Amino acid sequence: MQQNEQWSSKIGFILASAGSAIGLGAIWKLPYVTGNSGGGAFILLFLIFSVLIGFPLLLGEFVIGRSTGKEAISAYKKIAPGTKWHWIGYLGVFTSFILLSFYSVIGGWIIHYLFATVTGGMDQEAGGYKVFFENSVANPTIAVVSQGIFLLITVVIVARGVQKGIEQMSKIMMPALFLIFLILIVRSLSLDGAMDGVRFFLKPDFSSLNSESLLYAMGQSFFSLSVGISVMVTYSSYLSKKESLLQPAISVVLMNLFISILAGLAIFPAVFSLGFEPTDGPGLLFIVLPSVFEQMVFGKVFLFLFLSLFLFATLTSAFSMLEIVVAALTKGKGRNKMTWLMGIAIFAVGIPSALSYSLLSDISIFGRTIFDSADFLVSNILLPFGALLISIFVSFKMKKDLLKSELIQGSKGLHFVFTIWYFLMRFIVPIVIIVVFLDSLNLI
Repeated sequence: MQQNEQWSSKIGFILASAGSAIGLGAIWKLPYVTGNSGGGAFILLFLIFSVLIGFPLLLGEFVIGRSTGKEAISAYKKIAPGTKWHWIGYLGVFTSFILLSFYSVIGGWIIHYLFATVTGGMDQEAGGYKVFFENSVANPTIAVVSQGIFLLITVVIVARGVQKGIEQMSKIMMPALFLIFLILIVRSLSLDGAMDGVRFFLKPDFSSLNSESLLYAMGQSFFSLSVGISVMVTYSSYLSKKESLLQPAISVVLMNLFISILAGLAIFPAVFSLGFEPTDGPGLLFIVLPSVFEQMVFGKVFLFLFLSLFLFATLTSAFSMLEIVVAALTKGKGRNKMTWLMGIAIFAVGIPSALSYSLLSDISIFGRTIFDSADFLVSNILLPFGALLISIFVSFKMKKDLLKSELIQGSKGLHFVFTIWYFLMRFIVPIVIIVVFLDSLNLI
């Protein structure tokens, strides 16, 4: 029996799923790594692995959710009753909870920067943007309050439900995200010397590829698509049985790749044109880019647009993280109350991460700050482990006939697609995930 919650349309489902996948990783991290890992050569690798690894996993989660019409935990229980496989759902809920607790900290930084851009707060800081960023994250009040505001926005939207909340906002934010990108790209490419940045980002340089580039491309292929934590199981459970699963999956993968390329074209031409060096981590978003926009005509306007874009991307991902937690705990009942309770709980758990650069900066876990430790736990352990379990569950526990009927539902002539997908899920995806997982732990 299908849940009461439903997407009103296929495009709503696609935009919400793409919004979940397109977060800081796609817009912020991937462009930088691309530029330093062979440019267009790395993009090619990422595309290949997205098709061979990320896409099959995404379809696998779609099949689990849509076939059962249940949220993450109940979906596994329905397919494999009386077994322990439903712990994959619990793992996904736990991972999403922890992920949102520190992800909201970055969202808070963006909100603080937006406020400072509007009020002129950054202009008053002696020492420039680097000092402004360091002072901001080191201020416990700013860090915690900004994180709370970000989670408040997330809770208000998710509490409204799938159609009136997540879908409605995704239909606004995702087109707005594309529009802002296009405005920024046009401005960035119009600068003198912009082509140096384009070459840095897209020119294929196979000599720059190494084993690390290969492994990152493999890992990014499923990390950047929100697979491995059963978010897409929950989202697809709201999809009508009449709709095809293949088209939405292809759309999400293509949109994610397209957004990553747009991000690079918006960032690097401007960075190179104005004589800055691209940097990794928070520096690119919070230090270098404000300095870049400052030198442009109407720079504050473009900085505001860019930060708005990042906020939209961060929020649409946050919606999905909170939704999987709420859906698992409510089973469709008492959504509003549970959303607020979980929002408060996530906020409380995230406070130590928010204070990692101020009051709790002296606390170290295996040589990492609390924020970095939470990030490592999710990115290097929980996500790949969850993806591995899902690939095994789909290809070895679910009945082949059920998989086939769900995959070709709403489409015609896709039997050969199912054969290829089933082979990838059973023999290729698990092996690749194990390699990435062991490498992330420095075991190979």
